[in-house]
Amino acid sequence: MKRYNVAVMGATGAVGTSFLQILEERKFPIKNIKLLASERSKGKKLKFNGRLYPVEVLTHDSFKDIDIVLASAGASRSLEFLPSAVKAGAVCVDNSSAFRMDKNVPLVVPEVNPEQIKEHKGIIANPNCSTIQMVVALWPIHKAARIKRIVVTTFQSVSGAGQKKVLELWEQSKTFLLKKKVTPVEFPHQIAFNLIPQIDVFLENGYTKEEMKMVNETRKIMGDPSIQVNATCVRVPVMYAHSESVNIETERHIAPDEARKLLSKAEGVIVVDDPENKSYPMPVAAEGKDETFVGRIRQDESIRNGLSLWVVADNIRKGAALNAIQIAERLVR
Repeated sequence: MKRYNVAVMGATGAVGTSFLQILEERKFPIKNIKLLASERSKGKKLKFNGRLYPVEVLTHDSFKDIDIVLASAGASRSLEFLPSAVKAGAVCVDNSSAFRMDKNVPLVVPEVNPEQIKEHKGIIANPNCSTIQMVVALWPIHKAARIKRIVVTTFQSVSGAGQKKVLELWEQSKTFLLKKKVTPVEFPHQIAFNLIPQIDVFLENGYTKEEMKMVNETRKIMGDPSIQVNATCVRVPVMYAHSESVNIETERHIAPDEARKLLSKAEGVIVVDDPENKSYPMPVAAEGKDETFVGRIRQDESIRNGLSLWVVADNIRKGAALNAIQIAERLVR
């Protein structure tokens, strides 16, 4: 079996460390691995396959002899450094928003549009975490009955905003339970025992950047610019795993039982839908898992061809690191 030289950009972050864990779990065919991060991580060492590897400072010369780059270092660094990686001959799978809407860059979820991978010109974009789990759940239904409209409300865990936000939720929760005043540092408001209906900055249309990512990325991944998407994205006091309430309108009628059958056969999906026994997807059950969990599948009684679903997935794994590695696996095949 051919083996590959892999570089991990943003190796010390939450997604970067998940890259290493998942590469090891899935026995990705690695010849050499290079760990790259900013100057502040210089001197750190990370374990991979039983060995400690030094973290190197990311530069434009970091990509010599590298075959595949897994990048999760933020949009500005991807824009700055990935062209150098491509010039050096590497194929880059980028987890940032830098190239997602570039018409020359495939935006890929392997369960949905793997054929787009071969269209790359050196960079393949990994979609937004909340978009990934939604399209994994909706694609089987779209193929069967064509989705015309999606209304989604997300309930996004703090880990989606970075490790500092996870620590802040922990500290705020302790402070609140001690009946002391909570002073937000990383968040604009208290997140412990609260919800914040804002993720990323507001745009002129009143939606946030995160919400418009879901609109535009969904259309691009599913290859249908006519799909109408309305999104509301909410930060919730959950450590890991995003949840979504998804309502769809389809071109032809599709019953809940038919939807369950389609989803039960779909790649990367597990149906958890037994309301009588209080069985449905929850973040605590999805944490650390690779699959997208779907439940609460029911008819929307307000319109003829409507369905409502509840979708949950680990945002660090399927929503980021795992999806990128699945793309890389398809590349090396």
